[in-house]
Amino acid sequence: MKILLTAVNAKYIHSNLAVYDLKAFAKEYAEQIEVAEYTINNQMDDILSDIFKRKPNVICFSCYIWNIEMVKALSVELKKVLPETPIWYGGPEVSYEMEKQLMEMPYAEGIMYGEGEETFKELVEYYIKSEPDVLNQIKGIVFRKQSEILVTEARKGLNMDDVPFPYDDIKAFSNKILYYETSRGCPYSCSYCLSSIEKGVRFRSLDKVKRELMIFLEHKVPQVKFIDRTFNCNHQHAMEIWSFLHQHDNGITNFHFEISADILREDEITLLNQMRPGLVQLEIGVQSTNLETIKAINRKMDFNILSNRVNQVNQGKNIHQHLDLIAGLPNEDLNSFKNSFNQVYGLKPNQLQLGFLKVLKGAPIYYDALDNHIVYKSSAPYEVLYTKWLSYEEVLQLKQVEDMVEVYYNSGQFEMAIAYLEHFFDTPFALYEALGSYYEDNHLFGLNHSRIARYELLRIFFEKQVMKVWDEKQSELFAEILVYDLYLRENLKSRPVFARDYGIYKEQYRVFYEDEERVRELLPGYADYSSKRMSRVTHMEYFSVDIRETVRTGNPSGEANFTIFDYEQRCILDNQAKTIAIPVELR
Repeated sequence: MKILLTAVNAKYIHSNLAVYDLKAFAKEYAEQIEVAEYTINNQMDDILSDIFKRKPNVICFSCYIWNIEMVKALSVELKKVLPETPIWYGGPEVSYEMEKQLMEMPYAEGIMYGEGEETFKELVEYYIKSEPDVLNQIKGIVFRKQSEILVTEARKGLNMDDVPFPYDDIKAFSNKILYYETSRGCPYSCSYCLSSIEKGVRFRSLDKVKRELMIFLEHKVPQVKFIDRTFNCNHQHAMEIWSFLHQHDNGITNFHFEISADILREDEITLLNQMRPGLVQLEIGVQSTNLETIKAINRKMDFNILSNRVNQVNQGKNIHQHLDLIAGLPNEDLNSFKNSFNQVYGLKPNQLQLGFLKVLKGAPIYYDALDNHIVYKSSAPYEVLYTKWLSYEEVLQLKQVEDMVEVYYNSGQFEMAIAYLEHFFDTPFALYEALGSYYEDNHLFGLNHSRIARYELLRIFFEKQVMKVWDEKQSELFAEILVYDLYLRENLKSRPVFARDYGIYKEQYRVFYEDEERVRELLPGYADYSSKRMSRVTHMEYFSVDIRETVRTGNPSGEANFTIFDYEQRCILDNQAKTIAIPVELR
């Protein structure tokens, strides 16, 4: 007997916590349970053939909005090549309107709804022991019995300490992001979120959590993402875990948390500010700054307090902060969303995610969508098309802004250029709106642009769309800023066409690196490096102004200098090289 737990992940680097939780809970049947992970980028024929070759007796799919359409299409073909193999679904995407869904999926044997650990274990026992008339005694399933569709009693949530640690062979997850949970449920009731359905929060005991965290730390796992919906909803729980990670930091592992920033306490912020840069990163759902919208989605959030807390965390210069906005929410028109965008952008998060409302089956907003005049796609991920407040044309406009924010802000590759461009626009939103229009007008969307091409496009955008009249000095200055951005990230093998001729200063660069005593004074930590080797791990570039001061003021500022980019001393938060500016006369 082989029962195949099947996950189709969004990316190769992701791991599927659900299937490993299920297998760990049914550990006495481990020899009969096999896990198969794929991604939505795999060819469906390849997945089909791989599953067929495994010859499973039962197939169980983990279902989410990002994979459900592929899983359904795959199931249709699996039923043709493995007609006697029952197919079961589980996961949030199939845990609501189960009877309707099963009627629409004749190829599926049944659905496990709600928390799946106990349900899956009992289902495994049913197939291994082949006991008749037992299926209807398993809680938390919907299944076919002849022409009927039967729904069994819902299962209560597990005690969190009864959920086993899922990563017995942690070495098998090398180069993967690992997911971990210390709680289930959420104290809030945001209408767009499935977590709002379950009342209350269940926590894993701290002793157990600490033992499991040590496993991640001892194995130097690169990144662990906590999937707790609001990690800091319990002050003691959050402080204990953050303190433990701070005390046992291995210098490598990064831990990601979703939090509510406006409930951060002073002692939590003090602790966070003391941590190693890169130990912790925070994801903060702002969603909107419109008070009417916040009220309409039954959310609790004080943006003034949130802003203060985000700024306090930023003062530590050690924690990556990722802030989220959702377009398409009730009572938010285009002007209101622009205001939300500008206010959140003003907090200067490391990443700003502009997402679009997804009307999830089971979430309160799903049942209120008609009354709220929210129209969304019929297939997953059920993304908003338009609302009473936001037209489809405006949604498309925001899609362009989203693309530009991803390319030019979230990538971190254009920090100086974008900060400089902001001086030429009334608001940050106006900048990305103009960039989106430029891409649209020149048919640039949908093309696979190289990184250098993105810089060149930004340069042309500046010259054609931003400068009111041609100004050669302005053009040359912006090209310098782009060169600065490029070398912040990478010691380029070939220079872009808009960069200054390297040969003009090549001899001065050579002379500088040959003065090893001077170089080591400026670049401590290179005592054992020869001048030739130092020149390989660093880069020297002439600039006619102080680039950082110019970007800050919006005007040419400071004196000409030679800037050294040190690639061995990168900032862990943005991966940028350390920079040292040397006045030309002191070089």
